[in-house]
Amino acid sequence: MDPASQDINLNSPNKGLGVDHAEAQSDPVVVEGAVATPLNPLPPGLTEEEAEELRTELTRVEEEINTLRQVLSAKERHAAELKRKLGLSPLNELKQNLTKGWQDVQTSNAYLSASATLDDITHSEAYKKTQETLSQAGQKTSAAISTVGTAISRRLGDMSSNYSIRHSISMPAMRNSATFKSFEDKMGNLK
Repeated sequence: MDPASQDINLNSPNKGLGVDHAEAQSDPVVVEGAVATPLNPLPPGLTEEEAEELRTELTRVEEEINTLRQVLSAKERHAAELKRKLGLSPLNELKQNLTKGWQDVQTSNAYLSASATLDDITHSEAYKKTQETLSQAGQKTSAAISTVGTAISRRLGDMSSNYSIRHSISMPAMRNSATFKSFEDKMGNLK
């Protein structure tokens, strides 16, 4: 049986029975109230009356399913209308779901265990010593960088002043150039 030729209509009485569409269009054979096709004979041990009862029950169950779908759809519309009247938007619902999810995470055993472990670590002597050492190293590094920056700034300022004084008379064109003015502005900012 070729899978492409299977009837995939879920509402079809032939669903999943491997009916070939070309042959399914042939006239059905009626046998004492039961419909049988040459390719779909009654299963062994099933009489025509039993088959008819099963078909009737199937029809009733499918009707009940359709009724339940309609009821569910009406209930969903009603719920959406109530939410709209209450001012509940999908965004608000998402926020509520996220809040509830976060609360669930915070009360979970894994979270509580990890939190307790982190508390133990942050209160340990090794953590405190490491934190102190890193803090002192950061302060010393910051002070050293500040000192070096101040020294460089002074040195460049001195160089700029000396250069400007020595060369202002002999090189007026250079002093008026855009490059020199930009350099002079930067040096002024460093001072």
